[in-house]
Amino acid sequence: MGKSLCHTSKNPGRTKTMNFFAVGGQDEQGNPGRITVVDMPGYGHKSRAEWGEEIMKYLVGRRQLVRTFVLIDSMQGLKQSDEALLQSLRENAISHQVILSKVDRILSPKSQGYIKVPQSYVAVLQSKFESIRNQVDAMDVAGPKAVGEILACSCKTSHKEGKWLGVNNLRWSILAAAGFTEARRRSEMLNTDIGDEKASQPASLSLSSP
Repeated sequence: MGKSLCHTSKNPGRTKTMNFFAVGGQDEQGNPGRITVVDMPGYGHKSRAEWGEEIMKYLVGRRQLVRTFVLIDSMQGLKQSDEALLQSLRENAISHQVILSKVDRILSPKSQGYIKVPQSYVAVLQSKFESIRNQVDAMDVAGPKAVGEILACSCKTSHKEGKWLGVNNLRWSILAAAGFTEARRRSEMLNTDIGDEKASQPASLSLSSP
């Protein structure tokens, strides 16, 4: 998004409000884009109970919400707070997908880039994937499980200039959840512009992190 639009901090608890970003510009009537990405306060260290209450109210009550992306710290793995959130999402039938964040700490711990990643580092990341997937699948909770594959991303070290590991995959998942990939397929078949397809309500997505 760029620092001028979205400020970030290394300190836990800095995000204290739900921040909404309309994606895709405006339509002819001046309405915001079809996708609204919601950056939410973390639920782990430095979080507050009242934040969680308001966040769950939003997730449960927002009719336009199409998917919640749960960011799991790849170094720490699935924590008790992560399990509690995933349980709540399943119990309330909220579509969600798991994202492993900060994978640069595993693949490039010394910020040396990804040109020559030792196979041992890749094996560690693969083990993290399998462990978290098994834990998520084994949760004895009624309700729909996490959708799609567990994705991995990093915004710390690029593998090419301007290319951040896994970010394009995450972008694609966001577009797919909002129906843009299907709209693109239909527009190519009909030779029309995606912008011609007007939605009565913009899709809403949320990003939750520890």
